[in-house]
Amino acid sequence: MKRPVQLILAAAGVCVASVGWCESPAWITQSNHYSDVLLAAQAKYAPEQASGFGVEGHDAEIIDLKVGTVTREEADMDAVAKQFEAALGSESDPRVKEDLQILIKAARDQLTTDQLHDRLLLPYFDLPQTIYQGFQHLLDKRTAKSRYPAALVRLKRYIGAQPGLVPVATLARQRIEERLGDGALTAPWSVELEQNLKNQPQYLSGIHDLFQKSGLKGLKGWEKELATLGTQLDGYAAWVRSAVLPRARTSNLLPPEIYADNLKQFGVTMDPRELMDRALFTFAQTRDEMQALSAVIARQHGWKSGDYRAVMRELKKQRIPNDRLLAVYRDRLTAIEQIVRDQHLISLPDRQAVIRLATAAETAATPAPHLSLPRLIGNTGEAGEFVLPTSNPNAESKAEMDDFNYDAITWDLTAHEARPGHELQFAAMLEGGVSTARALFAFNSANVEGWALYSEAFMKPYLPPEAQLAVLSARLMRAARAFLDPMLNLGMLKPEQAKRILMDEVVLSEPLAKEEIDRYTFMAPGQATSYFFGYSKLETLRAKTELAMGEKFNTQAYHDFIVAQGLLPPELLEKVVMQDYVKQPQPALGSR
Repeated sequence: MKRPVQLILAAAGVCVASVGWCESPAWITQSNHYSDVLLAAQAKYAPEQASGFGVEGHDAEIIDLKVGTVTREEADMDAVAKQFEAALGSESDPRVKEDLQILIKAARDQLTTDQLHDRLLLPYFDLPQTIYQGFQHLLDKRTAKSRYPAALVRLKRYIGAQPGLVPVATLARQRIEERLGDGALTAPWSVELEQNLKNQPQYLSGIHDLFQKSGLKGLKGWEKELATLGTQLDGYAAWVRSAVLPRARTSNLLPPEIYADNLKQFGVTMDPRELMDRALFTFAQTRDEMQALSAVIARQHGWKSGDYRAVMRELKKQRIPNDRLLAVYRDRLTAIEQIVRDQHLISLPDRQAVIRLATAAETAATPAPHLSLPRLIGNTGEAGEFVLPTSNPNAESKAEMDDFNYDAITWDLTAHEARPGHELQFAAMLEGGVSTARALFAFNSANVEGWALYSEAFMKPYLPPEAQLAVLSARLMRAARAFLDPMLNLGMLKPEQAKRILMDEVVLSEPLAKEEIDRYTFMAPGQATSYFFGYSKLETLRAKTELAMGEKFNTQAYHDFIVAQGLLPPELLEKVVMQDYVKQPQPALGSR
């Protein structure tokens, strides 16, 4: 079952005044009171994710797959939305009113998504990954060890070892069987099912490692329960292979209404065909820019070909051994932070950014660089972690994933995932303080990924030529995502055709190209478009702000203001910038 985007991306936040970092304004306290109501309603159905956010009281609870779950959740979302609608009339603070509107939209959007999925899709649950990710948050080294014993209670509940409980694998099978005979429902894609079944051992091994490394005597006895869970999941997998896989669809295509809803949830408000046109233009423009820079780099190195593809392949030969990757990336972070200070680009957090290599289970779940978030509700100083995988276990070839381990790319990737990108954005939110509504429920992927790609762009002028080419290469990939994702989901292109474009024109390795196709087709259809869309919105907003402020525009002050707003979607962010940051009317063009 796919959860609403707020839960999928596990991004939440509150003013950390609640844990003593700053004094919480009264309006934030009141706003967070309303957010707590929606969080509590969501936690009834996905407590593992709520626990990962930092919502207290759910560490031992498990996903609700009992009879009537969808109907009950829909009723709860409707009731919460109506409660917020009624509260609008009694609130006087305009910021609280705005947050209530955010919460109403979040609840209504989730209700719409639940209804669409129930009406159009056959229920399906990748239980091994869901269970692994729940334990991953709970047994994370950044989580207080006093919470660890709840993991054993949760494990017992998964296997039905407590009175009145049914094993979660049995419940998942029952929910699918209820709808399996309805031929009008769209089943999962066969490629998704096969890949999920193949990765099950990685997730079980990952859970074993998490328990083993927890180091708490109170978790003794988990081996027996985990063995039982493994047996139950093996039975579930065998049933999926015999009963669901024959029913699987042979095409990646989703119902159009589902894809349209996905785009909305990820914050992409543009018609996909217009998005494709703009992305194709940017793709061609970026390729031309890469071509010009590649010719210069080729001459400097004495390489025969100045074609950007050939130059990128030469740069990829400058590989960094896995045992040196972390050292090189940490050096890049130090260099980037010095550039940021020297050029007054944005204020940096006092604490150090964390970079680490991915575990095998993390790589199976997300075989691409990403930020592992700490709990954001009740955070007491825990930091995000830039996680770097070195392979893709789902690759269809034995080729090396050489996209993140060559010298030039380390600059771009550090800027995107660490600073001034994702890690800084979340650190600024935690240390500065925003309401939960503006951090979690106004959030969408367009804002988060847009900021990271925008960060790459404003760092680019200060990087070595080879690193600048890597920045452009990453931008080329994001433009490709914005036309390949909708083309695949609108039936205009086949997965193998899109994969070939990524390998030939964007110069991705086969393992990374496979990860990209998986992302577009079943991991998160529509999400890949949010990078280009969010980046375009931020670049446009920057231009509008500069024109409005003229010589008074200050880069560092502007960027500090942007990240201080939390995770607002583009349209809300522009409203806040124009109302609260731009202090004078836009000057007439040509007056300067």
